[in-house]
Amino acid sequence: MPEFLGVDTSNYTTSAAVFISEERRIVHMKKLLPVRKGELGLRQSDAVFHHTKQLPEMIERLYSENELGAPAAVCASARPRNLDGSYMPCFLCGEGFARSLAAVQGVPVFTTSHQVGHILAALYSAGRLELAGERFIAFHVSGGTTDCLLCEPDEEDIIRITELGTSLDLKAGQAVDRVGVMLGLDFPCGAELEKLAVCADKKVKVRPVIRDGSCCLSGVENKCRAMLESGEKPENIAGYCLGFIAETVIAMTQSALEKNGSLPLVFAGGVMSDRLIRDRITEIFPGAGFAAPEFSCDNAAGAAIFGYMKSTGVIPCP
Repeated sequence: MPEFLGVDTSNYTTSAAVFISEERRIVHMKKLLPVRKGELGLRQSDAVFHHTKQLPEMIERLYSENELGAPAAVCASARPRNLDGSYMPCFLCGEGFARSLAAVQGVPVFTTSHQVGHILAALYSAGRLELAGERFIAFHVSGGTTDCLLCEPDEEDIIRITELGTSLDLKAGQAVDRVGVMLGLDFPCGAELEKLAVCADKKVKVRPVIRDGSCCLSGVENKCRAMLESGEKPENIAGYCLGFIAETVIAMTQSALEKNGSLPLVFAGGVMSDRLIRDRITEIFPGAGFAAPEFSCDNAAGAAIFGYMKSTGVIPCP
């Protein structure tokens, strides 16, 4: 039963996953990188240190707690995007481990981008992996990206990505975390901010700022700060923040569809695990595909699937 190991060492999470090909099943584990209370992230040197400590523990647990054999191939997220100059030191941790293990085992090693891994994980979770052989529009919305992407099949990269829109300033995940820390929440703030927003009792009108398919999100932080200074309830501030992001993604989607015609929609990235954002987008685009929360946030599932597809040339549909 061939198994394919994927690892992902992002600036938020250490993760490892195995794709069991005959069962079309993924087993995976992940652990957030520790961030001090009140801080908005980690320096790359600190992220590298924590991955160096956490990745061996992750692999040991993954293989000791599951009946897994030696991998037929290993794949790592080695860069944020498949673009020239796209680089973050934290991804060297996973890439170095993958190359070393593959050399010892005498099996192929592959690398992909963190972004492609997110999209493949979302397709797998949504039961839409067949789209890897078609054209579709994907959103990657996280702490480092707020991107609307045209995805097309590609022999080398599995998915060839063309950017249709992005954030021209603050990224959606940054907005969530900055507003959350402003409200005294722990970083990363998405889950706690959602819990607050569920209890909002006031709806503030939202006007997304869209410029030729791209967006501006810095205004949401400024507005939330002004609301806090005026004595607004934290629940309503949280609701405004998440509502602004949802309406922004909807407006970007509508712009992309107007320019590219009707295409399937898939939403990936940690911010897309927010239930309030997801429910609002689904109201407008009921056929859209979303990953389950455990496959929305940074994880190695997409890297494991990438390794399978590069090894076999097969899209692993049910």
